[in-house]
Amino acid sequence: MLNMIKGETFRIMHKKSMYVYFGSLAAGYFLVAFIRSGGFDEHSIASDAFNFFNFLPALAGGFLFAAIYADDLNAKTLTTLVGFGIGKAKIVLVKLILTAMFGAAAFALAPLLLYAAHAALGWPAAASTMTTVYAVSLKYLLITLGYSTLSGIAVYGLQHPTFAMVLFILLALNVISGLASVLLANLAGADLAHVFTSRMLSGITDRILSGVIGDSQLFLPITEYAAYLTISAAASIAAFERKEMEF
Repeated sequence: MLNMIKGETFRIMHKKSMYVYFGSLAAGYFLVAFIRSGGFDEHSIASDAFNFFNFLPALAGGFLFAAIYADDLNAKTLTTLVGFGIGKAKIVLVKLILTAMFGAAAFALAPLLLYAAHAALGWPAAASTMTTVYAVSLKYLLITLGYSTLSGIAVYGLQHPTFAMVLFILLALNVISGLASVLLANLAGADLAHVFTSRMLSGITDRILSGVIGDSQLFLPITEYAAYLTISAAASIAAFERKEMEF
């Protein structure tokens, strides 16, 4: 497993498109921050974190999902890996670890990007404010990891990169959860819809964020999040094991 992680890390780190893509995202944020800088104050970076990081699961996570999951389908390397005797469960776990690694790197650097932009425009953030920014970044890292694991079911069950990629983007943009919430509210009422949405990934991570920056308890939402990842990964493994592969 360690050799596979090293090999995949080397492959992804040598993708020139990754540096071009993330460099373009950084430049785009600096441009937007400059345009909006007339309304900045010492609290703007915190509100920017909620607005900017809301799109990172789709923007940053989408690229990472394609690089970690979809590239294997496009290059037909899954068949090769299985043919060399690498277990399907091991492949799924390695992809989960890689998503956590690269996602953590991206979401650790994103708050520094915000800090650099606001400091350059005359509004450096205090340490306490940056704590909030990093807490928000953690929430969206957890969302990215969760939706990647869930979309992995489509990757290994269907092995069609386009469908898996579309599913991830719809999840990351909250399209599916939003439609599910509206439908449930119309069918069962707002109270039941609230209970349902609080148990969805976005609701679980909201409660984790509240626990990190406030006084809410963390044990239950963290347990629910761990269960979410475990069930999604198990479903990916089961789908992969049932899928017949052509060698």
